Amino acid sequence: QAASARGASDSALPGRLLDLGTKGSGQTPWSRGGDGRLTLKGGVREVLAAEMLEALGVPTSRAFSLIETGEALERGDEPSPTRSAVLVRLSHSHVRFGTFQRAAYIGRPDMIEALVEHARALYHPAVPSGDAPGFLRAVVEASARLTARWIAAGFVHGVLNTDNLNVTGESFDYGPWRFLPHYEPGFTAAYFDQFGLYAFARQPEAVFWALTQLGGALKLAADAAPLTEALNGFGPAYIRELRAAFLARLGVASLGEAADQRLLDTTLALLREGGEALRWEPLFFDWFGGFASSARALGGPRGKLYQGEVFDAFRFALFEHEPDRPERLEQPMFAAPEPEEMRIDEVEAVWAAIDAGDDWGPFHAKLARLARARKAWGLTGC
Repeated sequence: QAASARGASDSALPGRLLDLGTKGSGQTPWSRGGDGRLTLKGGVREVLAAEMLEALGVPTSRAFSLIETGEALERGDEPSPTRSAVLVRLSHSHVRFGTFQRAAYIGRPDMIEALVEHARALYHPAVPSGDAPGFLRAVVEASARLTARWIAAGFVHGVLNTDNLNVTGESFDYGPWRFLPHYEPGFTAAYFDQFGLYAFARQPEAVFWALTQLGGALKLAADAAPLTEALNGFGPAYIRELRAAFLARLGVASLGEAADQRLLDTTLALLREGGEALRWEPLFFDWFGGFASSARALGGPRGKLYQGEVFDAFRFALFEHEPDRPERLEQPMFAAPEPEEMRIDEVEAVWAAIDAGDDWGPFHAKLARLARARKAWGLTGC
């Protein structure tokens, strides 16, 4: 069996290198004792996560193909035996933070310098040759942008160690991911994350920790002070990118730092007050385009939720901003009462059809709807 998602090359910027990578191709010299395989369910989940994030403007890897191998796998954390697959992934880079850590661990500054030059030349060519702190600044900026867009998308990656973050700031390796059903800062995606290390609201903290590990590895090739200065840029960059990401999700243009921050704050306040009654994705769907969507939002299925002082503050902040490309509201998706979402019950239903009857119809139908949603939102991740 083989299932092919829409190719990732259509989302790549012209002239940018795309790498091919596999997940589930078997054991390697770096395997940790497992069989090196990917469950078919895990592959299906990765394809769906990447397509949804692409539609929401998050920089992400894409699934080029998903190929079933015919093997039966035994897994301790899900029903077994289960079906096996190999995923072929497309990304601009597969150079992870952990790649630098390995060179630092074995005490090889020459390898650190070679890695920096390789990654700088391919992915951050504006950084001068030999400028390790400048390279770190570029990675910090890209990582801040990625983290902000995760938050605006209501996405929880699940595992944010140095093996799951790369130098181009592209999201990848979707294991125990989830999208928020509603505003919940402590929401976790992984059953094993009992202490909320990678909870929704802690993702910026987790990414910054990983960046400090990268900075520590780069100390073999540069002085500590400029590396620390580069790392200190993460906080301001993240807040700046978060404002931009929320404006993009709401489909309005920037009005300046103060007004943009007011819209960010009031949007979060409305989501917080709405609780379980106001799901994350529908808020952005209802009010996409600002005042141009007033009648649609107030007359829609959540119209009764949009009242009170907190909502009034949100609406005032939103209406300050001009709609950005309001012609997007003419897309058929905005005539529907509900947005395209990626809730966990739908993901499980897609997999159940494949698992029980080898029915890939719901899977391909979801990909088609996500392609239409991507066109409607008109957002870009890279």
